[in-house]
Order: sequence, then C-alpha cells, then structure tokens
Amino acid sequence: MQTTGKLRYYEARGQKPPVAPTNKQVAHSEFLRTGKISRPNPIWMPAERLYMSYDEVARRTGQKLEAAGDVTHGRINGFHRTIQFPKILFHRTLDGSPHLGYCHVTAASTFFTPESRVSWSFYIANFFSEIGDGEIFFERINAQYSRMYFAVAIKGEPGKDIQINRTVRGNGLLFKTRDPKEAMKNVLMLGAPDHTARDIIKKL
Repeated sequence: MQTTGKLRYYEARGQKPPVAPTNKQVAHSEFLRTGKISRPNPIWMPAERLYMSYDEVARRTGQKLEAAGDVTHGRINGFHRTIQFPKILFHRTLDGSPHLGYCHVTAASTFFTPESRVSWSFYIANFFSEIGDGEIFFERINAQYSRMYFAVAIKGEPGKDIQINRTVRGNGLLFKTRDPKEAMKNVLMLGAPDHTARDIIKKL
C-alpha cells in the first residue's frame, strides 16, 4: 500500500464546546482569596488533527465497504427464498486514494440465452465513475457521489484471478447505477429462476 503522496488524511474530531467567560466579580474574589489571577481558557480551541497513514485509511475504508456490502447482500437475499446468492465479500482500495474503493458482494451465473451462460460479479463502490473499455476500468472518477452499484461479466473465480469478460455487451458491463433500489432489482433479475419471477421483479 502506498504510504506517500499528495493527499494527507486526518481523523475528524468533534469541535470542543465553547468555554463560558469567567465572571469578573468571581475572578476578583478569587484574586483576593488566593492572590492568583484566573486566566480562562480561550472561548474556542481548534481541534488538533491526528494524521493517519495510507494503510490506516485503507483499513477503515475497507471496513465501511464490507459493512455496506453485507447489508446489501442481506437485503437481496431477503427478497424471496427462491432467489439466493452466495455472500462473497472482499474489497480493494484505489492506488494513491485509499479513501476510495469498491467491495465485491456476490457472484453467480445467468443464462442470457439457452446456449449462453454468463458468469458475473456484483460490486459496490464509494464513488461514481465511467467504466472504461481498456486496462483502466474506472475512468473520470467522481467522489461527490457516495455510491455506485455495478455488475460485470467475468472470467475466472471470484477473489482469485478475475478478468472482465468484455465479449459480453461490448465492455462486460451488465448494469451501473447510483440507485440502491435499481441495483437490487437488476441483481434479482439476474438471479430470477423463471419468467414468472422476472415479471414480479419488473413490477417493483
């Protein structure tokens, strides 16, 4: 994991509450009693910044991504007992930007035609981007959007040497959306066992 770069990360801390100024009469009485001048704390003290390493940022990012993936998987499998997907959670963070990453949620295969069975994987990312056609998969990353849900056709085993199957739909992308409900609907459609189930899902 990269440890140097232009970006610096620090832990967000809550602002310290303001300190009420000392009453003048109370301060005068304290001086007469002890001979000491009471010097109140500043009304506001800026919070100290605790800088974090890239490894720590990546670790926290991964925890959040996998937590989101776990919740999403539970919602998908909770739709109907006939549509169940394996939970295959793992994450990756982007080189040089460990606050950005994506999480693999599940994988399965679907018959697009009676002769064509396509394996695919479903992911969540904490940014939005275009999906590239070449070696660079994420293009024009936009971190202003906190979620992107997408599924891609794959070759290989999830978690191992996965390759995008770009023979499917030109670039391997099955769907991409910022809408969690739309993402759930698309995944359910991929896993629907028959036309009757698909008709029900389409009406969601």
